[in-house]
Amino acid sequence: MRLLLVEDDLDLLQLLKKDLEHAGFAVDTASDGLEAEYLGFEDIYDIAILDLGLPQRNGLEVLKNWRGKGNSLPVLILTARDAWYEKVDGFKAGADDYLAKPFHTEELLMRIRALIHRANHHSAGLLQVAGFSLDEDKQTVTTKENVTIELTGIEFKLLRFFLIHPEKVLSKSTLTEHVYDTNSDKDSNVIEVYIRHLRRKLGSSIIETRRGQGYIFKGKTE
Repeated sequence: MRLLLVEDDLDLLQLLKKDLEHAGFAVDTASDGLEAEYLGFEDIYDIAILDLGLPQRNGLEVLKNWRGKGNSLPVLILTARDAWYEKVDGFKAGADDYLAKPFHTEELLMRIRALIHRANHHSAGLLQVAGFSLDEDKQTVTTKENVTIELTGIEFKLLRFFLIHPEKVLSKSTLTEHVYDTNSDKDSNVIEVYIRHLRRKLGSSIIETRRGQGYIFKGKTE
């Protein structure tokens, strides 16, 4: 899953980026409101983490502009402002969740996952599809036979995206956009390699190739 992280504190930005990448997210960053607003209109992100106290354009205005133009990107506000009325202003502007600084990274991760799951019509807890249960902390998957399989970083990112979008045809370009960040070397042929890895681990028929279209993960959400 690809995430837009907007924070003007550059030390915190780099720390959060590292933690989020370690948790299996592709992360692009912005440190001012103008850049954030522009990037948020790119149809490549699964969620935005948005600070309010931004230079050039504050986060609340950025969010209002996104929503005013029909951008439904899930947004978690991350800010030092914790007064109740400021939270209300954030929700009125279209925020999906709100986390005040200081915070624990574990809580941030749980809120991010819950928002992504809900935005894609899954329950907020464990991601379970077609008998597979994905552990997003350990980056492992357990089969319906109760066999736990370890995943590499790219395998985990790919499988999570498939599980969140079961029974949908996903092109190689879509998968590439949501697995890699802006600075990564995006070679779509590498996607084929990792899909072969997943088929070997999960079963050859679980990911179907649609020639000329992409791939589809076979299974209904439980």
